[in-house]
Amino acid sequence: MSKRAVLEVIALDVEDAVAAQAGGADRLELVTEMAADGLTPSAATVAGIRAAVDIDLRVMLRLADGFAAGDVDRLVGVAAELREAGADQFVLGFLDGDGAVDLAAVERVVGALEGCPWTFHRAIDRAADRDALRRQLAGLPGLDTYLTAGSPAGVDEGLPTLLAETRRCGEEGYEQTILVGGGLRLEHVPPLRSAGLDAFHIGGAARPLGWHGPVSEGAVKEWRRVLDGTAG
Repeated sequence: MSKRAVLEVIALDVEDAVAAQAGGADRLELVTEMAADGLTPSAATVAGIRAAVDIDLRVMLRLADGFAAGDVDRLVGVAAELREAGADQFVLGFLDGDGAVDLAAVERVVGALEGCPWTFHRAIDRAADRDALRRQLAGLPGLDTYLTAGSPAGVDEGLPTLLAETRRCGEEGYEQTILVGGGLRLEHVPPLRSAGLDAFHIGGAARPLGWHGPVSEGAVKEWRRVLDGTAG
């Protein structure tokens, strides 16, 4: 029997979260300000969503547009506030001005998470050297997922990279789950599943009315149907 694919859906509020769970999402990524590609939501929003749904939540730790860490002390403080609000899984990723991982910032924030599971987000798609980034992050506590399209341009361009990295599963720096997201469309699913990829992340694809409209339970159900109908 093939492994059930994980479906993660971006949620901005309680309405989104309830619709995504009803549609069959396994996990939510909680953000705000999609005009900036997703920033940290308020602790109140996180608490409200945590009370409304019972699936896993991953909360974004990102204070401004771009991939620079910015005020790391503030990030650490925000992480503590979010944990008090019920967050126990996170999403983060910081690069320096040369496109290398900002290891000092990542390590500082991860230290504040005290072992909580976390995803390194699509900053990997902007990294100067993806392999070096993965090796530098290998062994950090809690890191279990990379959210990636394989390319800054999205899955259409990044598919060869995704397939190549899947073949390296188990090597140092490649033990984590690849969560495919970024320009992901339903037609990408069969070849990705056939290659062994089993985790998928959608945002706009769950919103027929665009980012100004809510998550559609029906759209999420269609993704769930397609994922469940493809073999790993």
